[in-house]
Amino acid sequence: MEIAGRRLPEGSWWDWEITACDTGQLRLAAGYDLTHHHGLEVIFTDPLFVSCPPAFQDPVFRPPTPRETARLARILGEAAPVVVAFEADAGGREAVSCLVAAEALAIRPGLVRRPPRAGAEAAPGPREWPGPPLPTD
Repeated sequence: MEIAGRRLPEGSWWDWEITACDTGQLRLAAGYDLTHHHGLEVIFTDPLFVSCPPAFQDPVFRPPTPRETARLARILGEAAPVVVAFEADAGGREAVSCLVAAEALAIRPGLVRRPPRAGAEAAPGPREWPGPPLPTD
């Protein structure tokens, strides 16, 4: 799988979600199950245009069409350095078309643990010793 001409590392990148979005970055997390961790981050630096759902599955990345490129140039006033287009399953009957334009793109593989969701009770951690102290002679 490629994004903007850059190959993603091998892995099961089925589940995707936006974990940060502000004027400085758009951060997408990917993995096979985003409940407890993810194994890939795609970071768009200085996003100029973002049109995608907050969570999606099975994205099919592709080069932007001439129509999408022209639309972005009209909106932004110039060509964007990085443009990523893709179709994805966002839970509806049909795939949605998504488009992201940014100044730069970084791909970071590696395990990232996720904090528990708000309101979720944390599982009890292991105790140092499973019971009362052992008697000594």
